[in-house]
Amino acid sequence: MLGRIAAVTVTTPDVSASVAAYQRHLGYRVVDDGALPRELARSWSRPQLAGSRVVLLEPASGAETFLRFIEGPACTDYLPFHCLGWNAAELIVRDVDALAKDLERSAFRVIGPPADLSFSDQIRAMQVVGPAREVLYLTEIRQKLPAFDTPEAQSFVDRVFIVILGGQSLDGLQDFYHAELGVPRAAPMSSVVSVLSAAYDLPPDHRHRIAALPLTGQCYIEADEMPEAAAPRPCEPGQLPPGISIVSFEVGPPVPPSLGSRLAEPCLQPGLLYDGRRAVTCVGAAGELVELIEAR
Repeated sequence: MLGRIAAVTVTTPDVSASVAAYQRHLGYRVVDDGALPRELARSWSRPQLAGSRVVLLEPASGAETFLRFIEGPACTDYLPFHCLGWNAAELIVRDVDALAKDLERSAFRVIGPPADLSFSDQIRAMQVVGPAREVLYLTEIRQKLPAFDTPEAQSFVDRVFIVILGGQSLDGLQDFYHAELGVPRAAPMSSVVSVLSAAYDLPPDHRHRIAALPLTGQCYIEADEMPEAAAPRPCEPGQLPPGISIVSFEVGPPVPPSLGSRLAEPCLQPGLLYDGRRAVTCVGAAGELVELIEAR
């Protein structure tokens, strides 16, 4: 079964600006700053990216769920929620209303102010767009819901615990992750997703078909069925997709040997995130890049 979220990778035209925003406003700290190894670029089927600057950040809690920023060209054709693939990363926070005040006049643009979720007043969240057009959901859980095993924030802004994936068909997303990666199917829900509705000029109370696919380590993939107008994510040849480009998960061991959509053979990878473990990257049902890292 697919394990915990290990890292979320964001492509940014200005690594320094992105890193500074996360340090200043979200309390993240740099744990590695260097050049993209040749072996890793090859595993992504993008060998020309070798040598690009890549920075790894961790939350103030020290949780080993990293944010990774890699330099890449600005993509003016990319708009959040208008494309299929990895739409957002959701971080657990202690006090979303206090955080909203801290983010006023910051590098993060609020697209959804703090509000209780449509299905529970025990969960309150806001949504922002970061410097590289990546979307973050910032979520406070006042009381755990029996149906979901969620973490508690160990710092004011803590780790990613959910990644949001948009596809043309919810059933198609579930089919891929169940058949290829052993993720249990989840019951579909009809939920208000205000930022998604706003992107398509739908009524604010429009309900979207979504499901929370459970992983290990108190992590989830939120699979969203996108409106018909959602397009494939633009991507320049040889580059990573804009916004959230890759989500890395622990799996196994061993790494699944028979993924039909893998970009290269599994191989050992250097660096803090991998620690010499094998990794392989595949393409998911919505064109998203999924990196699998052998669990310790």
